[in-house]
Amino acid sequence: MKFQFIAPLLFISLSAILNAQEVFNWQNYTDMKNVSSIQETGNGVWAASSGGAFFYNTDTKNFTTLHKSDGLFGMDLNAVTNGPGGNIWFGSADGSIDAYNPSAKTIKTILDIYSSSYTTKGINDLESSGDTIFVSSDFGLSLIDAANYVFYDTYFKFGNLQPYTKVYSALRDGLFYLATAGGAAIQKEGAVNLSAPESWNSYTTAEGLPSNNVIKIVKLNNSVIAATDKGLSVFKDTVWTDFLPQFDNQAMNDLFLRNDSLYITTGKKLYVYKDSTVTQIYSADRNLFKMSYSNSLGLMACTNNGIIVIKDNSYLYPNGPAANQFPELRIDTYGNLWSASGKDGTGVGFYKFNGSTWTTYNKSNTPQIVSNDYYFVNTGPRGEVYVGNWGAGCTILKKNDTEIETFTHSNSPLVGISHDTNFVVISGFGNDSRGNLWILNYWAGDAQTLSMLTPDSTWHLYSNPVDNQSLEFHYNLAIDPYDTKWYSLRNPERLGLLYFNENGTYNDTSDDKFDFLTTDDGLNSNTIYSVVADQRGDIWVGTNLGVNIITNNGSILSSQRDLFISSVFTLRQQTINVIAVDPLNNKWVGTNQGLLEVNSDGSSLLAIYNSQNSPIPSDEIRSIAIDENKGRVYVGTDAGLTSFDTPALKPVDSFSKLFIYPNPFIVNDGDKQMTIDGLIKDSEIKILSIEGKLIREFSSPGGRVAYWDGRNEDGNFVASGIYLVVAFDSEGNNVTTGKVAVLHK
Repeated sequence: MKFQFIAPLLFISLSAILNAQEVFNWQNYTDMKNVSSIQETGNGVWAASSGGAFFYNTDTKNFTTLHKSDGLFGMDLNAVTNGPGGNIWFGSADGSIDAYNPSAKTIKTILDIYSSSYTTKGINDLESSGDTIFVSSDFGLSLIDAANYVFYDTYFKFGNLQPYTKVYSALRDGLFYLATAGGAAIQKEGAVNLSAPESWNSYTTAEGLPSNNVIKIVKLNNSVIAATDKGLSVFKDTVWTDFLPQFDNQAMNDLFLRNDSLYITTGKKLYVYKDSTVTQIYSADRNLFKMSYSNSLGLMACTNNGIIVIKDNSYLYPNGPAANQFPELRIDTYGNLWSASGKDGTGVGFYKFNGSTWTTYNKSNTPQIVSNDYYFVNTGPRGEVYVGNWGAGCTILKKNDTEIETFTHSNSPLVGISHDTNFVVISGFGNDSRGNLWILNYWAGDAQTLSMLTPDSTWHLYSNPVDNQSLEFHYNLAIDPYDTKWYSLRNPERLGLLYFNENGTYNDTSDDKFDFLTTDDGLNSNTIYSVVADQRGDIWVGTNLGVNIITNNGSILSSQRDLFISSVFTLRQQTINVIAVDPLNNKWVGTNQGLLEVNSDGSSLLAIYNSQNSPIPSDEIRSIAIDENKGRVYVGTDAGLTSFDTPALKPVDSFSKLFIYPNPFIVNDGDKQMTIDGLIKDSEIKILSIEGKLIREFSSPGGRVAYWDGRNEDGNFVASGIYLVVAFDSEGNNVTTGKVAVLHK
């Protein structure tokens, strides 16, 4: 067995790497049901959620969403308010503030708090008054001039309260009234320099508050009322006294004033206080938080299931994934994206995205599902979808989801973990060249780690080839062109990479080929997080110390095995969470520092995308899927899903017609290029004049499309006229042509 390092061919700067890439059409997809703040506008309501912002138009009943791909800086939003000029202001958990103009569809981002040195920077509330935005944050109160987006004051010491006390909300009614995590703070009459602590009176339990954790302060008929996590209190003279004793020791979620009524939320219940009487008017199936009111919708509240409209008990949120959890992604033959969701009680089923609509499959809507903890997903060559459950076996969907079957310990030979054989965890799937489905058992109590299901529904089970032990923690099943099954073992006592090939005989174990590879064989590390076969059949192994490539896999079936293991120098020392292969055999690599693209052999780093230079919401990449027919890359994180398009499209099997655009092609129009679509793999391209003179000759990138910049072999723009585009394979046996009109401005 041979081992070597692959050194990079060329060292280039990060800016050059990024500028060289042609990716476009960025989109974010997030779960927006966890709503933290709402704001009524003239024709609808805006919501701030943990997955971005959305607007519900009460006239059209349609939703508009805002993400990083639309220009938002913050995604985990805590606050929203109306501002001058029709702007909608959003505050996020990371301290960033975005002002969105719905008419111009522009966003102005303010990063003063985000870039500050404060330990915690979350924006908890935003309020607008005149030309000022009041910002309640984790360290104090700030004022922003809404006209020029500039901070002009920040206060972080209020009376005797600790400096940098968290401010939940601010009320401005002649004076400032602050609800903080350390008590209540009220501006002194006549105080001007609010940066001075002595300009504030501070109040704690020593002055009668039921708790120092004050959530909200309102003024009702000149009475100052505070909501805490232990009840309500009213301010009289210089002390606080109990208000509405029936709420004593209850955690208040919000107070909301409308006309002469005070609405109170605590837990799942909504009360109204009017004319000295408290009445419970609503009980929900989940906790109610900040409230608002719309002339069209009436009273509303934030929940973890969207905006709840009290009058008709309905929930408002845009269609999206069921959760911001994407542990594994796959594309089926119809172009649908499938995602698992979670394990150990965090799962919500599994979901499908058809390009416009998300559909969730779970226990409540799919009778075949017995548990929502789906953590693994894969797709088959005939449109099948395989989903592995954390404890309840696996589910197989066929015939475009119309046929669904779940295999558990009770209706299949699958055996669960050693101390509970009913608890079956399926951690991988793969199809071999004969149409068999291979199923990886995370921890088989009977040591039969691999199961094979034939097209005629016959089961074959195979024991763990490593010393025939019942070892746990099997992941990352990949099948190469030689039908060798590769998968990793994360047992603390036996870390490494396994391979197994039954050699075409299902019941004869004498000719089976298998082995266990570790650092002794040339792997960078025995801790393996990703295994994938590329377009050439090479095995790429992602570890906590970079990537290895295993070649000459066919030798496994011979008497003289001669595997060749190399290490990818461009990815050294990176923790590799996931690897995906595009139609050009380039690799997209998910790490804890972002998404990397390397060329087919790993010798060149082509691109780096992270949360700072792209709409990807988090640097910790969990999953990647590539739609080869669209050139679309999906990237899953724990903060949401992102997609973008690339020129790497799956080539056609044979030439039929070239699609050339734009046509006419304006050659001196900036840096635009002409696209040649409809190519077979590794096509050669010739550009000819109408008289047949060779103008330019080049190779396609290898996929379905190639590009021409309008220049000849000397690097000069060609003259205006009609040009022939000839595409052919390397041997000249398959040829097709097209025409393009070239113009100069």
